[in-house]
Amino acid sequence: MAGTGKRGKIGRETKRAAIAGGSPVRNPEDFLVFGAPKICDEEIAEVVACLKSGWIGTGPRAHEFEKSFAAYKNKRYAIAVHSCTAALHLSMLATGVGPGDEVITTPMTFCATVNAIIHCGATPVLADCDRETMNISPALIEEKITARTRAILPVHFAGRCCDMDPILDLAKSYDLMIIEDCAHAIESEYRGRRAGTDGDMGCFSFYVTKNMTTGEGGMVVTDDERIANRLKMLALHGMSKDAWRRFSDTGYRHYQVVYGGFKYNMMDLQAALGIHQLRRIEENWRRREEIWNAYNTAFADLPCFLPAPPEPNTRHAYHLYTPLIDTDRLGRSRDRVLEAMGKENIGVGVHYLPVHSHPFYRKTYGWKEGMFPQAEWIGARTLSLPLSPALADADVADVITAFRRVLA
Repeated sequence: MAGTGKRGKIGRETKRAAIAGGSPVRNPEDFLVFGAPKICDEEIAEVVACLKSGWIGTGPRAHEFEKSFAAYKNKRYAIAVHSCTAALHLSMLATGVGPGDEVITTPMTFCATVNAIIHCGATPVLADCDRETMNISPALIEEKITARTRAILPVHFAGRCCDMDPILDLAKSYDLMIIEDCAHAIESEYRGRRAGTDGDMGCFSFYVTKNMTTGEGGMVVTDDERIANRLKMLALHGMSKDAWRRFSDTGYRHYQVVYGGFKYNMMDLQAALGIHQLRRIEENWRRREEIWNAYNTAFADLPCFLPAPPEPNTRHAYHLYTPLIDTDRLGRSRDRVLEAMGKENIGVGVHYLPVHSHPFYRKTYGWKEGMFPQAEWIGARTLSLPLSPALADADVADVITAFRRVLA
């Protein structure tokens, strides 16, 4: 197994595991940061070259990154933006989603998914998720469709693709758009089709904790030339296509503002990271798969529900490792487990408290406890353990030791 640690392979007993008296697995100064990315010399050299070139805003590197990502997804167009939130917002705006429209999505997602709908002036409508996959339930989507429904926004949670075929059937039957939230699902596949390629648009995140990173960043993919052109203009103040070239070595070019756009473009400085992150995406995916499998083996006897295995004929991106604490067996809440892992100096996350549990959405939309019971059940029990190709074998061994100690 790959890894650069000096304290043995994953699963092997370490000296730290044998320390008596409840001493932390790691020292405070060696706190294991959740979601730390793997940055290599190639990215660093590209960033330095970008800085030395004098062109650090949107330019040739962003264009190269777009072309490479479009090829990776086998789509005609890819538009680089500064976040997945921007990608979702622009995708809906580019297709006319606005006031009076409804967009159906899942309560088991980050607030950005719902906020992007709100920023368009549309109304978010939630359909509960499946407890095992944690993805939106196609059967419950249909119950939420009304005459005002304009789009379905499925979220491929933790790297597992939603069950897309029935969602595509619904979209066709009711003449709805599909905008895929693929923030967790860069490498994911569903029945041989890459995540983000089934819908009208696919939106991706390159935030620092994601499977590949540009620090902050996002991407939209589509095959529709009209939508691609509008996305590109909306992302840069509504200026005419390729306005970034106005300062190029071909001479100054005038531009025209054709939309009331936004400042959502990606810088070359960010794309310098993404170009090389994309080239190593398979290597990093294999490392995360190793860690995922090691966790499954190590935690099989603990009072928790392990993530469901990938469905047949799919590919899981292994973005998040999200065991659910069996609070009845353990006799403690999930939050007590979070606290205990912190005392072991192991960083963890929560993905997510359901959207409808937050006060703003409850006040604005009247969402109440009990409306989405599957999401609520997951949200009370879920936590995410470190899962990054930057982890050495010794780091993963520490996670295993700490989690076993806390749940034992």
